[in-house]
Amino acid sequence: MFNCLFLDIVFVCTNIASDLVCRKQSFICITELCMQEPGVAEAEFALYDNSHKFKTVFGMRKPAPPILPKDKTFFDSLDSDGTCPPWLSEEDISYYADKFEKTGFTGGLNYYRCMDLNWELSAPWTGAPIKVATKFIVGDLDVTYNVPGVKDYIHKGGLKASVPNLEDVVVMEGVSHFCNQEKPNEVSDYICEFFSKF
Repeated sequence: MFNCLFLDIVFVCTNIASDLVCRKQSFICITELCMQEPGVAEAEFALYDNSHKFKTVFGMRKPAPPILPKDKTFFDSLDSDGTCPPWLSEEDISYYADKFEKTGFTGGLNYYRCMDLNWELSAPWTGAPIKVATKFIVGDLDVTYNVPGVKDYIHKGGLKASVPNLEDVVVMEGVSHFCNQEKPNEVSDYICEFFSKF
């Protein structure tokens, strides 16, 4: 499901056809840009202090997959003014920055480096339905929700076919990728209401 809807469209090029589309559009996908070769992304990330990186990522409000021009860095390509969003404090940003100062970003970047292997390892479960009761919560400004085809998949039966016990889909207005941080009380209410049924 994830590979069909997200990986092959814009964010990560995983096949020759999508790679050619990326090249013709004068932008390169994240894996081609810096994710696959160990050290390349880390060197680009080192150009910015950690506080700036977190403010830039958490401050993204454009509901569209990022397009990365070849002449810009990852962080310069994001639609964000780099200011601390109102739902995070400078203390929160400092906490994240300090933690990643100690560990670096290689662990997180390795997730993207391993996508093809993860896809291969999970191949036996391709098409297997998720059979637990489920409530799906997403922000209307979330990049992944706005990838072409995802809204149709979620709202026109595709998600329900994959998750037969899907009980509810909640699209939170004005919320981006970090809905549990942006609107913690609302998300908690949705979760508690869902659990109260059992």
